[in-house]
Amino acid sequence: MTEKVLVTPTELSEMLSSPMTVVIDTRDPGSYAAGHIPGAVNIHEIFTYLATSTPEGIKEMSDKFAAAFGAAGLSGDESAVIYEQSMNTGFGQSCRGYVLLTYLGYPKVKILHGGYTAWTAAGLPTTTDVPAPTPKTFTVDPAAASILVDLESMKAAVSDQSKVKLDTRDVDEWIGESSSPYGKDFCPRKGRIPGAVWIEWYRMMKPSPTGPMFKSSAEIMAECASVGITADTPVVLYCFKGARASNTLVALKEAGIKDVSLYFGSWNEWSRDPSLPIEEGAPYAAPSLMAAE
Repeated sequence: MTEKVLVTPTELSEMLSSPMTVVIDTRDPGSYAAGHIPGAVNIHEIFTYLATSTPEGIKEMSDKFAAAFGAAGLSGDESAVIYEQSMNTGFGQSCRGYVLLTYLGYPKVKILHGGYTAWTAAGLPTTTDVPAPTPKTFTVDPAAASILVDLESMKAAVSDQSKVKLDTRDVDEWIGESSSPYGKDFCPRKGRIPGAVWIEWYRMMKPSPTGPMFKSSAEIMAECASVGITADTPVVLYCFKGARASNTLVALKEAGIKDVSLYFGSWNEWSRDPSLPIEEGAPYAAPSLMAAE
């Protein structure tokens, strides 16, 4: 990233003095109604929306979120700041919002590092008032779409040994015991995209006095080195529906990895097509034991 994406609660507090800041709360409507950052607009579908990467699915997603972001008051001139409860309680949903806005070509996107938990821990004000933003025309820039890869591009990546396919799902999904966070049998198949390596998304974060925060760039690069990723390695991320992988995408880009993209359809799409290959069972072969002489 050429510009810092993560902002602190203090930095956001200062930004709120400008009418050119639009804050987006990705939490569920109940949490939002109980209290939110002043002026924040609630768009929970940033998290819940299940996309397919067919041309029809991509168009539907683009149209839907361009309309939602425009209704929130984003035209391209404003800075969008997205947050969730904390960096690990929303399964990466603030980062998913960053990816969606970036995919649509929005030029000014920030993430509140630490989310609502960090905001309240800093003693900053909250409200239950619901704003009435002035709708704006949201223009989509197709040239920005490279942050996401579609199904055909993911198939090509599987055959490309130079690209690392990074699975960021929880361990029970990675080892094939569960198909999704929504239940073990939510998807018809359990397993992994062939050739994938694994870094569970939680490993990009560590505890802090105000809740989980991203690790330092050096720490993130150390995690990446464990699966052969350097700053120059092309990386394609996936999870179940693109939220947890979005969290990892932000972490990797902030750490300086240059070529990072996301398969947005992720396991939810890949597993439902029986013609697509998967790896099942234990992800790593057990070491052979030499017979005692």
